[in-house]
Amino acid sequence: MSSTSLISSTNKEKLLTEINRYIPKHGEKHLRILVYGPVGAGKSCFINSVITALYGRLYIAAETRTMDTGSRSHTLKYETHQIYKDGGFSDENFPFVFNDMMGMEEGDKIGVHPKDIKLVMKGHVKEGYMFNPMAPLSKDNPYYNHNPTIDDKVHVLVLMLSANCTEIDASIIQKMKEVRETAHSLGIPQIAVGTHIDEQCPEIKKNIRDTYRSRSLKIKMEEYSKAVELSLNNIFAVKNYSEETDNNANVDTLILIALRNMVYYGLDFVRKQKLTF
Repeated sequence: MSSTSLISSTNKEKLLTEINRYIPKHGEKHLRILVYGPVGAGKSCFINSVITALYGRLYIAAETRTMDTGSRSHTLKYETHQIYKDGGFSDENFPFVFNDMMGMEEGDKIGVHPKDIKLVMKGHVKEGYMFNPMAPLSKDNPYYNHNPTIDDKVHVLVLMLSANCTEIDASIIQKMKEVRETAHSLGIPQIAVGTHIDEQCPEIKKNIRDTYRSRSLKIKMEEYSKAVELSLNNIFAVKNYSEETDNNANVDTLILIALRNMVYYGLDFVRKQKLTF
């Protein structure tokens, strides 16, 4: 789990400044950040929380639900979430977008098909495609994009994991491995985000500023690091907005730390892609 300095409103403003420094100039119009992971990990809620942190006000767009073991994914189609500047009052977008998708579930023929995630990464899936757990998108489907541009392709792959989950099912681990291997072959940078940290650790629930001092959370992230084969400095801890009625600078800071690194990794990737061609 990556370390950080004290969480504070000062750090929040610094993070916002760093994030706003990114300007597309390597052939891309925006960075595309793909969020995937098990059902209940908080993917849609994380996207809403990112927008809340950037807007400075609560925002709900991506459909969310409470954590419920055994529940099915509420995200059934491929969606792109753009984020407007100036607290949402401007018609100008931030130069990065998030994609939400169906969650992974235990067993075969249930949840998002790993091959669909691979097709998304390569830019072959069009907006609005309804995921089919029984079979991946075929080339003769009207939602198949035969000529993806750099903006259609994924620039950062983000695995969402719930820190409050006791363990990850072996079948989901295998699906994740397939996705990671494809991302690796494409050179796409990968990070993981641990959600529900306040539910996992009583100390964090009492004071979120203790997030990176929590021994129990560090142990959990070390377990996930081994399971999903990502180094600890590529795993970030966040608390999604779920019960708050207003912004919290400490919650925002954790979210923005993760977002800043997504932007950095995406910038490095598109720069490298430009140099390759």
